[in-house]
Amino acid sequence: MRVVVADDVMLVRSGLARLLTDAGVDVVGEAADADALLRLVALEDPDVAIVDIRMPPTHTDEGLVAARRIRERYPTTAVVVLSQYLEARYAQRLLADQPGRLGYLLKERVSDIAVLIDALRRVTEGECVIDPTIVSRLMQRRRPDSPLSHLTPREREILALLAEGRSNSGIAAELVVSERTVEAVCAQVFRKLGLEPSPDVNRRVLAVLTLLRS
Repeated sequence: MRVVVADDVMLVRSGLARLLTDAGVDVVGEAADADALLRLVALEDPDVAIVDIRMPPTHTDEGLVAARRIRERYPTTAVVVLSQYLEARYAQRLLADQPGRLGYLLKERVSDIAVLIDALRRVTEGECVIDPTIVSRLMQRRRPDSPLSHLTPREREILALLAEGRSNSGIAAELVVSERTVEAVCAQVFRKLGLEPSPDVNRRVLAVLTLLRS
C-alpha cells in the first residue's frame, strides 16, 4: 500500500509516517499544506492520502477541500481525513456525495496504529470508514421522514457498525451473534432503505450514504 501523509505539524506528520513505515506501509511522501498535498498526489499516484482537516493558511477546512479535490481529480486514490475535534458537519460535507473510498477518523483513534491500518485497507477496497463517535452523533438525530425511523434498534445498531467500516465477522464478534444473523439483519436494513441487490453498487456504502443524508 502506497500512502502520502499531510499535516502541517512536522512532529505529527513525521511521527505518523514513521509508525506507518514500521507497520509495513510504503509512505511515498509527506506534505505540510494542501497545495503540496495535491502536487504530491499528482506525482506519486498513491493508494491513499491521509489528510489533516485543518491546514494552512486559515487552519479551518483546507484539508477537507483538498480531500474532495483528490476524490474528484484522482478517483483511484482513497482518502482518510483525520480531525482533532468532533466535527460531524465536516464528515457529512466530505462523505455526503459519494462515501466510497473515504474515511473520517478522530486523531485520538489512530494512537492505535492497527486501527488506522485497518481503515486504510478498507477504504482502498471501496468501503467507507467513519469514526464511531461521529456515527453515534449521526444515529442520535431524529427526523420523522427519515428512512432510519423504520429500522429496529438492532438494525440501527448494525447500520452504525457498517458505518464504522466493520466487516460482517467484526460485527458478529462485537454483538456476539453469528455471521449468518448479521447477514440476515443487513439484508433487512438494505430492504427497508430501498437498496436492491445490484452488481454495480456497494449496498454497504449506499446504506452509510443514507445515514449521512438522514
